[in-house]
Amino acid sequence: MTTLVSAETAGSDAPRPGKRLGFNTRVSFPTGEAGRGLREGIELFSAAEALGYQSGWAYQRHFDNYLSSPLPFFAAAGQHTTRITLGSAVIPMRYQEPILLAEAAGTADLLTDGRLQLAFSSGTDSWDAVFGGVDTDARAEGQRRLARFLSAVAGETVHVVAERNGIGGPPVGTELKVTPHSPGLRSRIWYGSGHIASAVAAARQGLRLITGTILHGVTGETFPEYQARLIAEYRAAWTAAHGTTPPPVAVAASILPATTPALRESYAAYDLQRRTQGPAASRPPGALEPTLSAELPSGFLMSPVHHGEPDDVAAAVLADPGLSAADELVLFLPPAFGLADNIRLLTDLAATVAPALGWTPAG
Repeated sequence: MTTLVSAETAGSDAPRPGKRLGFNTRVSFPTGEAGRGLREGIELFSAAEALGYQSGWAYQRHFDNYLSSPLPFFAAAGQHTTRITLGSAVIPMRYQEPILLAEAAGTADLLTDGRLQLAFSSGTDSWDAVFGGVDTDARAEGQRRLARFLSAVAGETVHVVAERNGIGGPPVGTELKVTPHSPGLRSRIWYGSGHIASAVAAARQGLRLITGTILHGVTGETFPEYQARLIAEYRAAWTAAHGTTPPPVAVAASILPATTPALRESYAAYDLQRRTQGPAASRPPGALEPTLSAELPSGFLMSPVHHGEPDDVAAAVLADPGLSAADELVLFLPPAFGLADNIRLLTDLAATVAPALGWTPAG
């Protein structure tokens, strides 16, 4: 197996592991067909596992034609798979109740034999009118809730700080711990970072790193250049804070090898749509219009789409410094693609491009 990331790039004297391969799905569905979309999402995880993919990730989006509650979905998908890891990318913490989330996460992790990989972000204030607002800003509140969640899943004590209201509540000062507790889950918590400052903060918190298809705070660099620097800064901060080898870094990317003329046309059309419509590109019928416009704000960049002949796509990925620096490539599946389209893409990527990147199928 070829290791593509040097010790210098990794910020550590130890060699980096070989490439892992994953995918990221929105578990999307047309309006009125949520049940079918959820079942097809489970089929997708099963198909990816059979192809040797090491990880599957799902995005959370409220009030839209996408998965809104990842943990019960992962618990269900875990009953139809045995090896592939099940990851959230990402859950915004601003609207999560930390202790309830810790209970649900522990339950899902135990039901899936320790395969849960939870990635979080601080979140924005876009749904305050529904979930309720707070006095602090979105990032500060998200970080406060994330810290409480991390403490709970680590098995630390939760103290009762208010008087009992009614019969049966514990007295003030009672020391409680979240149950069920899943040992090891705390070490599988990730942070979805879009800029260097949050990546460095995640390293200091002992969180793993996954980066997505939109970066911000970028000036004078291309997307791949900034992504590579973000990963290097994360690894350096991890080593400085913990004195250990940084954990694997995952990167979401659009990698579309076309094995037929029809697929070449389809993938080129998707690339054009992404470049002209930005985050609004590729939505299932009935989905809401994204809040970000096609023209991203200053300092925001969207990742390139690597598409075309498989050999050309492999060469482009190898030449991309951000993707080459990652330990795990997570294929971003276009949200408007159906189950058959997604399985075809997963199959072609695994057969034509991934081996050239140093990937070996699991199992």
